[in-house]
Amino acid sequence: MTNQIAIWLGGILLVAVVGDVIFFGTEHLLFLGRKLYDLLQWLAFWR
Repeated sequence: MTNQIAIWLGGILLVAVVGDVIFFGTEHLLFLGRKLYDLLQWLAFWR
């Protein structure tokens, strides 16, 4: 992956997160953060 592609993907992700916060609030991000943490803990167990 080149730097230009990484910058574009990061920008798209940032715009998506900001749009989600503006239109739907922060509850979704908190839920997704908790689920991601649970997934990481589950993966660490199987490591």
